[in-house]
Amino acid sequence: MMPAPPYVPGHGLLKGKSVLITAAAGAGIGFATARRCLEEGARALVLADIHEKRLLEATGKLRAEFPDCKLDARLCNVTVEAEVQNLVDHAEGWTGGVDVLVNNAGLGGSKRLVEMSDEEWLRVIDVSLNGTFRMMRAMLKKMIPRRRGVIVNNASVLGWRAQKEQAHYAAAKAGVMALTRCAALEAAEAGVRINAVAPSIAMHEHLKRTSSEQLLNELASREAFGRGAEVWEIANVIVFLASDYSSYLTGEVISASSQRA
Repeated sequence: MMPAPPYVPGHGLLKGKSVLITAAAGAGIGFATARRCLEEGARALVLADIHEKRLLEATGKLRAEFPDCKLDARLCNVTVEAEVQNLVDHAEGWTGGVDVLVNNAGLGGSKRLVEMSDEEWLRVIDVSLNGTFRMMRAMLKKMIPRRRGVIVNNASVLGWRAQKEQAHYAAAKAGVMALTRCAALEAAEAGVRINAVAPSIAMHEHLKRTSSEQLLNELASREAFGRGAEVWEIANVIVFLASDYSSYLTGEVISASSQRA
């Protein structure tokens, strides 16, 4: 197994840009992306999450680390249209216009298809796919008229490849990929870019609590480097897609692993 590389310092990739990130609390990809955005010079950052305590803790950590940053936190359940509208309207006003939206909200779980209830299926679809749709729809109504903006969606390699007990999650993430491609063509007419990142396995505390060590080790062993990604390695790809360095990329799904189709 190859060891994780040293943490990469910021290079100002998002200097002067404002960013809105969903599901940004906790210890996962969303929080790592929030930290990376500040390290890369974002002028304003709005964190959204459904978990109030974790959101306040995340905001506190970032304010302690970046005391001069312009940072705000808002509760939002992406399955509720009114909350999505309130979040986008607030972020627009507070930042003076959102330059980058990162759709990180998602919900997983493990269940064989024949044992899966309608409720379990629909819950995963509603958060992971419909939530991404709602956020994109609301944000594009702001970005398209001003003819600028970037959206980065968090997909998964399970949108391409099969895994037992992941039918609902894989279907949702395949939907996110298709949604990204189709919406990107519409948004391109106004100069707005939409891309997605497809991680395989990124190690963080929540994942370790909800999955067995045996399963995580098995999944990590399939990777080219023999390890799961650090969450900040996925955040780096998200920031690249959000930055001007990816100005000719739209409608793309970048596989952040060796497990692509």
